[in-house]
Amino acid sequence: MTRQTFDDRYRIGQKLVAELGPADTANTTFELLGKEWDLVPGAYAPAPGTGTEYYTTAIPYPVGGRFLEVGCGAGVTAVWAAQQGCAHVTATDITETAVQSTVLNVKRHGVEDRVRVLRSDVFADLDPAEKFDTVFWNCSVIEAPQDFEFTQDFEWAIFDRGYTALSRYLAEAHDRLLPGGRALVTFNSLGDLDRVMRLALEAGVTLTRLSSSTRRLAGEDVTYNVFEITR
Repeated sequence: MTRQTFDDRYRIGQKLVAELGPADTANTTFELLGKEWDLVPGAYAPAPGTGTEYYTTAIPYPVGGRFLEVGCGAGVTAVWAAQQGCAHVTATDITETAVQSTVLNVKRHGVEDRVRVLRSDVFADLDPAEKFDTVFWNCSVIEAPQDFEFTQDFEWAIFDRGYTALSRYLAEAHDRLLPGGRALVTFNSLGDLDRVMRLALEAGVTLTRLSSSTRRLAGEDVTYNVFEITR
């Protein structure tokens, strides 16, 4: 198998934008994991076979504890976390359409008493004193050039300029943990895992694979991975 280059992966990302992006502004609901979900037009809708479907059921939730999801998208994982017994869930995203979608889904599924939704760029807009039992991010795995311009909200679910957001997450996640807490991150085979492993080492952490699953996405065999970030 030919080793993929940066340009190869970037082209796959552009293909995903074309195939997975919102087709029109009339799509206001979608189905996943046996439930119906609301969607604000412009937000990313996780389809069956995408990472959200797998990760939401694969990650370990802190039952009775505090769970933070960075990059919550439409709120599927955040709602699921509350339904699995997390006492308090904080869901954040960098885009307003994702935040609005998550708010709608928190209400739709009746977990307003356990889930709050905030707009934040990784941890930047959270209270510095806040800590959690589990911190989780289903991150954007395609590295985009540093001069890449986001023109549609759902592109944030696919691209990360120079892996700068992921680098910050790896470096700062442990500062957000309560004693005994766990920091989790996802990554799939469409991205540059070797580079991310090097970024982890630069941040003083290592990535330990907890689970994985291979599925078909946009004509590609994709292996989805859940990693624990350890110091």
